[in-house]
Amino acid sequence: MYNVKLYDYVPAPEPATTDYIVAAHVYNAWKKGGTNVHKGFDQFLDYPERLPLLGRYDEENPEVCDWEIKWALEHGVNCFIYCWYRKKESMDRKITVDDLRLAHGIHESLFNARYGKQMKFAIMFEAQSRWGNTNPKDFEENLLPFWMEQYFLKENYLVINNKPVLFIYDYQNRVRDGFGGEEKQAEAFLKAQDYAKKFGFDGITFTVEYRYDDLSRYDEYKKGGYDSTFTYCWPITEPLHPSQEKIINEQMRIMYARAAKDPYYFIPCASKQWDPRPRMDIMPDIYGTAENTPIWNLEPASWRELLEKIKRLMDTLPKDSLASKMILLDNWNEWDEGHYILPHYEGGFKYLQAVREVFTKRDNLPDYRDPAFLGLGPYDKNWGSTDYSQYCKGKKLDK
Repeated sequence: MYNVKLYDYVPAPEPATTDYIVAAHVYNAWKKGGTNVHKGFDQFLDYPERLPLLGRYDEENPEVCDWEIKWALEHGVNCFIYCWYRKKESMDRKITVDDLRLAHGIHESLFNARYGKQMKFAIMFEAQSRWGNTNPKDFEENLLPFWMEQYFLKENYLVINNKPVLFIYDYQNRVRDGFGGEEKQAEAFLKAQDYAKKFGFDGITFTVEYRYDDLSRYDEYKKGGYDSTFTYCWPITEPLHPSQEKIINEQMRIMYARAAKDPYYFIPCASKQWDPRPRMDIMPDIYGTAENTPIWNLEPASWRELLEKIKRLMDTLPKDSLASKMILLDNWNEWDEGHYILPHYEGGFKYLQAVREVFTKRDNLPDYRDPAFLGLGPYDKNWGSTDYSQYCKGKKLDK
């Protein structure tokens, strides 16, 4: 039945019912020429097992986004957290969409997708040294108004307790330093609460990325006005190729420590994999080499075991805590950095199936027909199709 035109468009999602906010981190770098850091899908031709079931897709295409939304919702993933980048030269001036980096995932794709409003979304402000930072004046006059108009006021933005949730990736403390220290940052965040109230909100929830053991940093973050911490990915540092048990236990150890320290100050996260080999040649200062960098991957059964353990932890936490009702999934589509659950050739839908089995009521029937089966696509106009079989090198592609 391949190449038979059964549908004119992506079939509508039939979401699974869940009592949880199941949010996946999203990295939108899959538009041809969209990033000057790496080569996108061309970066990992030697890793055919990573090929998405959507193929080398044009990510700016709203129809591609509708496939992602359908597959996510039917397995309980009901929120996408998008990496949000600002170009350095856009600081201290009014922001437009043209001033953003990799904004196509939201502005071209999600906002124009037929099923886009069915998916909750949030942004994660990337405040790394290579991207634009902020300061008190710029934050108040440029960032906040842009975020409010473009995102927070959207009916499907992630709002909890009548507060839009803003994720901030600031492991280099550039936001803190841009504000002039924790106390001045807290002052800026307090003014932001008042600003949000003008639009009918009760404030803004600020949460900062933190993945390490030293929980004394909580005091610093609280002083800086952060309401919570979250994790983008958990670091599994020893050994280089840890066992499945080690990967699960290390993640759970860190989360139990956070729950014991303050159950109101963290959001649980499940990390499926870490394998940045395609980036090592171009960013050795960040990713190291295959000889000294931990490389690991949870098999589908182990991934499900991890999710079950996290859910059991969540169900013991105070019912009014964010940690009792929200889990982050690492990651939806970091293909070259090497952590992804969007259906792909090696794992198929197995990782999403585990999410559905653990976190939903399983009251729907997911649709496992891919675009080719329905006579839709291909979606690789800009990338060009590639015969991955020549790169397999004996690897098994289990669809």
